[in-house]
Amino acid sequence: MNIIVCIKQVPASSNVMIDPESGVLIRDGRNTKMNPYDLYAIEMALEIKEKVGAHIQVISMGPPSANEVIDEALWMGCDDGLLISDRKFGGADVVATSYTISQAIKSISDYDLIICGKQTTDGDTAQVGAELAEHLDIPHVCYVSEVIETSEKSITLKNNLDKTLEILEIKYPCLITIDKDAVSPRLPSYLRSLKFKDYTIPVLSLKDFKDTDENHYGLKGSPTRVEKMFNPDKNTAKVILKGSTEELSSKLFTTLKDAKYL
Repeated sequence: MNIIVCIKQVPASSNVMIDPESGVLIRDGRNTKMNPYDLYAIEMALEIKEKVGAHIQVISMGPPSANEVIDEALWMGCDDGLLISDRKFGGADVVATSYTISQAIKSISDYDLIICGKQTTDGDTAQVGAELAEHLDIPHVCYVSEVIETSEKSITLKNNLDKTLEILEIKYPCLITIDKDAVSPRLPSYLRSLKFKDYTIPVLSLKDFKDTDENHYGLKGSPTRVEKMFNPDKNTAKVILKGSTEELSSKLFTTLKDAKYL
């Protein structure tokens, strides 16, 4: 079985810089980490590998600094990695991002299963996995909470739809997104870090794709645009109300109404 796991490098805190002109996050590799939800995707792939045998390739789209999260995935147990990186991919929304990843996957090798995290902590759209499957024209199941069985031609799993649990069998090739708490991610191995110390992560750019039209990637290929993005202002002002119970009730109501909370 050939498994592809999609991962992403995200800001490690809310203290991030924003490009005032494009309205997108400035990703320079400082103060970053692997998207937490992707750890569950990696662990699910590793557990499938331990049960039925598999080759796991982890891929990430981002600047050269994204190599750090690929290294982490290799140290956890993945077999090889791939970086999708080109300045022309910058500023992509979910449509352009998923299309870019789909072009990379089409250009590498055959696969049976693609595993993604449920969502990312920087965008929080939870749409890239589903849109990636649509670009690849393969079936997909989101919010997977358990993999029940893997066979030669299909995978049986359980997905959580808030008020409903479904048990589905889906044929390969397919894509699934893993919900948090489906598995417990393992820690990277020091011995594996030594094993991969001389490993060079291959890089794919626009010139390596079958579709090299720049209008399909990055900001040019994004049908949605962020009009404005900014850090919220921190306000520590406070109001102390004094009076009888009736007076406090009236003052509190007026204060909340003036602040448009009511």
